[in-house]
Amino acid sequence: MTGNKTIKTVVIGGGTGTFVVLSGLKKYPLALTAIVTMMDSGGSTGRLRDQYGVLPPGDVRQALVALSGSDKIWRELFLYRFENGDFEGHNFGNIFLSALEKTTGNFEEAIELAEKILQTKGKVVPVTLKKTNIVARLEDNTLLKTEALIDKQEKRSRITDLYLEKNVPVNRQATKAIQQADIIVIGPGDLYTSILPNFMFNSIVQAYKKSRAKKVFILNLMNKLGQTDDFRASQYINIYKSFLGDRPFDHILVNTTKIPERVMEKYQQSGENEVVDDLDGQANGFSVHRGDFLGQSLFAKPAGDKLQRSLIRHDDAKLADYIWHKIVLHK
Repeated sequence: MTGNKTIKTVVIGGGTGTFVVLSGLKKYPLALTAIVTMMDSGGSTGRLRDQYGVLPPGDVRQALVALSGSDKIWRELFLYRFENGDFEGHNFGNIFLSALEKTTGNFEEAIELAEKILQTKGKVVPVTLKKTNIVARLEDNTLLKTEALIDKQEKRSRITDLYLEKNVPVNRQATKAIQQADIIVIGPGDLYTSILPNFMFNSIVQAYKKSRAKKVFILNLMNKLGQTDDFRASQYINIYKSFLGDRPFDHILVNTTKIPERVMEKYQQSGENEVVDDLDGQANGFSVHRGDFLGQSLFAKPAGDKLQRSLIRHDDAKLADYIWHKIVLHK
């Protein structure tokens, strides 16, 4: 899949996982499109959404920065978070995108302007341009309305269903990107708040099912308390099957590098654990690729006696290199 052909690559998700994947893939000759969730309702994004009536900018911002080819100062500026004062907790990039939306009256135009400033090596496409929330139904019939409540890390009944609080139209550019894709990458990321919200639209699901693109799934390193407690790899696959059909992926990437015990202990203290790889004999025709995809920088970033949990991440260069050579080039 090379020669003179432009390889159209779509990354679907949101948050840190999508940031990592895009950061790596932008270094290769791929025509990149990031389709990102628009249901975020917590933190800086949620406050801007509630107070100013804007669309949630957080996941769009992260994808823009990941794809940026501009000077380092611009990338740092879009990631900068205020630590005190009236702006405490707000992210500059979120404020900037919201201001652009209010000024232009159009979120798509705001993204296009930000893409020019950040010199992005690809496009960022919101899955919808209308406001809505996701709702999760639990086994005990409790309803968690909004992404912020679903994302709350607490022990509770399992999630059995996910749907939109209000049906809104899909962004046709998202559907078109999937229809034209040569490669589609899903994950890593929080299953119910970063990935599946993008598949709450029938046209997205149907375009994905019909697509002849190579479909790549990057398995999470860790489970998320309140969403995927004690999940094994096969359980992730089964959830995706329920949304996307019997064979949702062609390739599955699984990390095999051992996570340091000190890091694991911190996660376990919070009730979270590593995703167990149980795909042997259960891959159902998927090509399971096992290897070292763990970010090495996480080993040396404790903050005093407190280890920052966000340090458990995939390595962007390792993921991109593997996808390029083993899946795109077949080497």
